[in-house]
Amino acid sequence: MKRELGHFMIGASYGGNQEWFKTFMMRIGGCAAETACDSSLYFALHRGVRGIYPFDLDHLTRRDYVDFGHLMEKYLWPRMTGVNRLDIFVKGYAKYLSHRNITEISMDTLPGSEPYEKAAETVISQIDAGYPIPTLVLNHYYKAMKEYIWHWFLINGYEEREETLMVKAVTYSGYEWLDLRVLWDSGWKNRGGFVLYRQEQ
Repeated sequence: MKRELGHFMIGASYGGNQEWFKTFMMRIGGCAAETACDSSLYFALHRGVRGIYPFDLDHLTRRDYVDFGHLMEKYLWPRMTGVNRLDIFVKGYAKYLSHRNITEISMDTLPGSEPYEKAAETVISQIDAGYPIPTLVLNHYYKAMKEYIWHWFLINGYEEREETLMVKAVTYSGYEWLDLRVLWDSGWKNRGGFVLYRQEQ
C-alpha cells in the first residue's frame, strides 16, 4: 500500500527551501519555520484553509516564499540550540495561526521516546487522514542520516513494503524515501518526534 499527499511546486522546487532565506541564521536554522510555511501552503492548497498564506496562492513565487519564511521567523526563530523540542514548534506555529485568525487547526505530539510501532501506526493514520507530519530528528547514529540531524522536515507519504514502512521525507526542494524504523530508532536518548495536525470541519 502506498499513499502520498499533494504538495506544491515553486518553479522546479518541490516545496520550499531554507537555503533561500536572506540571513545566515535562517539558512542554517530556519528548518522549523520552513516546515511551518510548507504546512501552511498544504492547508491552503489542499484543505481549503483560507487566510493561512498571506500571499498570492495562485502564483507561488520564490520571493513570496522567502518573505513568508521571514514572517514565520517571528514565531519559530533559530535559537542557540535550534527549535529542538516539539512543544516549541507547537507553541510558535499556534501563535502564528492565532494571529491569522485560523481556529480550525490544532496540534498534538508524538515524542520520539514512543516505540517504533506507535510511530508507524501514527504515520499511517495521519497520512490516511490527509495530514502531513512535521518531524524533528535530533542526533542520529546512522551516518546516512546526517542531512536530517537537528532538522525539521515534513513527512507526506508512506509505502508499506513487506515488513518495512517507508516514509516520504520532504526537505531542501526535494524528497526521498526513508525506512521509518531507521529514522525513528536514532540510537540516542534525546530524540525529536512528530507534530500531529487536526482540522475541525
